[in-house]
Amino acid sequence: MRDSELQFDRNCHVLYSKPCKKEILSKIVLHYPEAQREAVWEQVQRQYVKFLSDWRTDLGGTKNFHNGAGGTYDCIAILSYYVACKAVTSFREIEEMEENLILPSFRRLKFVDCNKPFFKRLMYQAFVSAKARCDKWHDYEMLVSPYEKDTPIYYEFTACPVAEFAIQHGLTDIMPALCNVDFASMELIHAKLIRTTTCANGCKCDYTICGDRDPYIKTHPEYRDENGYRRNK
Repeated sequence: MRDSELQFDRNCHVLYSKPCKKEILSKIVLHYPEAQREAVWEQVQRQYVKFLSDWRTDLGGTKNFHNGAGGTYDCIAILSYYVACKAVTSFREIEEMEENLILPSFRRLKFVDCNKPFFKRLMYQAFVSAKARCDKWHDYEMLVSPYEKDTPIYYEFTACPVAEFAIQHGLTDIMPALCNVDFASMELIHAKLIRTTTCANGCKCDYTICGDRDPYIKTHPEYRDENGYRRNK
């Protein structure tokens, strides 16, 4: 089925990104014989449309920066793939799909070293800017703590549309595969994320961020919990 034929309200929703579509199709090729692939892709498309049929309509469409590659709607597309192809996919594959969408932009920032004060301050300003854009749409409710030179950066989300969507549709079991990319992205800019909870398994998603040589890391070792979340003590 052509993307243009999908029946959903494009005044308030957006189509999955081209990189996301490519990612899903590549996984379908891995798991299904050629004769079945088109039908499986159409099943994913129809699931995506079904998900959007009762989804909130206030997320800003193409105007909202969270709705691009790897963002809110791509996560819904990946969850559509997960539902349609649950028999053949895996936790690690879903985790890898989100990484393939999010991490390329961080790989282009290989010159960034968040152990250095300049980049730490620049990263803080990026989070403040992101909060201003979140406030415009009230999709990800974001709080950013004041900047302090000698302590890690801290911000948190107290609302997340992807977590809300997963809870609404009984898909919280796969949410760790989407959330864990935050750890991998920070590692690419010589930073470490310290996290204890997310909006999908708690009341907030907390981000404590420091350089990857900061002694703070030693007091908060990372582990994977029984559900697959990367988190810290």
